[in-house]
Amino acid sequence: QVNLVESGGGSVQAGGSLRLSCVASEDTHITSSTCMGWFRQVPGKEREGIASIYGDGEMTPWTANSVKGRFTVSLDNASKTVYLQMNSLKPEDTAMYYCASGGIVACIATAKAADFSNWGQGTQVTVSS
Repeated sequence: QVNLVESGGGSVQAGGSLRLSCVASEDTHITSSTCMGWFRQVPGKEREGIASIYGDGEMTPWTANSVKGRFTVSLDNASKTVYLQMNSLKPEDTAMYYCASGGIVACIATAKAADFSNWGQGTQVTVSS
């Protein structure tokens, strides 16, 4: 069981930036066979994949078109922390943001929620116009 805890959400104005963090529990092993992903969800809609990264932090195989050029995912193995740097935020980025982990298969193609087995509790991001 992997325990993931997100933080860093908040309220910002359009054009602003936020950096989300996702810390894995001490007994968690994040390896090159682990896929870490960021998702977001608004009420009434399906959870949307944003970006994924291999557990060794060497490659980010997928980023959603809606955030390309604005959001960047990274991973610090020493602290077992996955980051989502969000720049040029828009009101449509308002959502609950979740961190997730899965096997390497989850990183092969588009980030799909069904491929990730462990989830954090989420952190709310609100962008005002």
